[in-house]
Amino acid sequence: MADPKGFLKHTRELPSKRDQKERLEDYKELYEEFEDEKTKNQAARCMDCGIPFCHNGCPLGNIIPEFNDAVYKEEWGEAYEILSSTNNFPEFTGRICPAPCEAACVLGINQPPVAIEHIEKSIVETAFEKGLIRPQPPILRTGKKVAVVGSGPAGLATAAQLNKAGHTVTVFERNTRIGGLLRYGIPDFKLEKWVVERRVALMEAEGIRFKVNANVGGNIDPNNLLNEFDALVLTGGSTIPRDLPIEGRALNGVHYAMDFLEQNNKRVAGDKIDKENAILATDKHVVVIGGGDTGSDCVGTSNRHKAKSVTQIELLSKPPESRAENTPWPLWPMMLRTSTSHEEGCDRHWSILTKAFVGDDQGNLRALKLVNIQWKKDEETGRFKFSEVEDTVREIPCDLALLAIGFVHPQYDGMLQQLNIEVNERGNVKDNDYQTNNEKVFVAGDMRRGQSLVVWAISEGREAAKAVDKYLMGESMLEGKNDSFLMVQ
Repeated sequence: MADPKGFLKHTRELPSKRDQKERLEDYKELYEEFEDEKTKNQAARCMDCGIPFCHNGCPLGNIIPEFNDAVYKEEWGEAYEILSSTNNFPEFTGRICPAPCEAACVLGINQPPVAIEHIEKSIVETAFEKGLIRPQPPILRTGKKVAVVGSGPAGLATAAQLNKAGHTVTVFERNTRIGGLLRYGIPDFKLEKWVVERRVALMEAEGIRFKVNANVGGNIDPNNLLNEFDALVLTGGSTIPRDLPIEGRALNGVHYAMDFLEQNNKRVAGDKIDKENAILATDKHVVVIGGGDTGSDCVGTSNRHKAKSVTQIELLSKPPESRAENTPWPLWPMMLRTSTSHEEGCDRHWSILTKAFVGDDQGNLRALKLVNIQWKKDEETGRFKFSEVEDTVREIPCDLALLAIGFVHPQYDGMLQQLNIEVNERGNVKDNDYQTNNEKVFVAGDMRRGQSLVVWAISEGREAAKAVDKYLMGESMLEGKNDSFLMVQ
């Protein structure tokens, strides 16, 4: 235990955020530098609980009390060794994870929880600064070749683990740059792309091959990959967005949120954007439909575009200000969350139904037709249903509507159809321990479990890699979530 009285001596403290006016002028990350001594104090707050619920809260099973103890002792090499035994990419999760581990922290019962996410980021960045992270290619190669389709967090984790096992891994990415969701779905003010590029360069130095503009199911025949490789892992994500098929949907100015975010990330990276197809919020009344993280990212991006106004509406009721009774500790709490993007300027509303997109004579969006709704539990089914509130129908100005209401399933056209891959009742790829109906084809990430978190994608990639390794070699020495905990203990 780092300091038996640490949680009594120190309260939770995080790095300060950059001035709002300053950060709205760029796409750089939001936080200021934080002294190592302050990070050490935050690690000292960890109580090394007899039953560390943070392990269960983390999809990766990160061994949190142990790396907190190492940080307190300033043993950064040991801290990184412990952290990297379960997490391939702590520089990603330390920036963009909602930190379910903190929601499960025992200290969080009656105090602010340990700043686990910040400590995680500090460990990996200090390890890079001190030169502790270097390429570690496998000593021996197995002679087996694996193709990984998709270079998001699930694909990268799969590739890293299989390469560690000695297999020759090639990652295929249909876009122009490696990173998938990390590259194109998350704004730079949350994750600057040099962080992704640094990791990809390290993986290349370890022997992993990356191919861009490689659309498997498009310009690359997936059946040829089956003939060339010993196994194929599909990690293409849940990419078909949920639509809002109401009156006026075809008007100019109604876009999917991910199209808006992806285009802007390309713009920030210096890619050329066709002016005719440019999606810009500048001088427009922007309405983001959907209250999740993607919607929040649209808010922050729209403010950096200098939108005239930014409004975010949500179909569900407003969450409580504090942890709800039906999500007690250590469950993930249902409660109101205000992101840094919301702080920068956003008019938020809940229990709102969008009835129609309203256009002008030229076919351009000019307003949204909205109505307030009321949720009520159906006594027979136990499900909640909504009804419209009388006399609340109105129009609000809107030049740009962004649909941030989730994703329904992976893309079926192309790769999945050509490989005759079966899907389950939810529309995701059907599997048996990450193996599809074709024994040479495996699946991981959002394609398998549906839309989820980056930390879950990394966990999926690690578990899929273990299944592939076992298929190829008969057994696997790769660590799974539980295996890593036992190994370090």
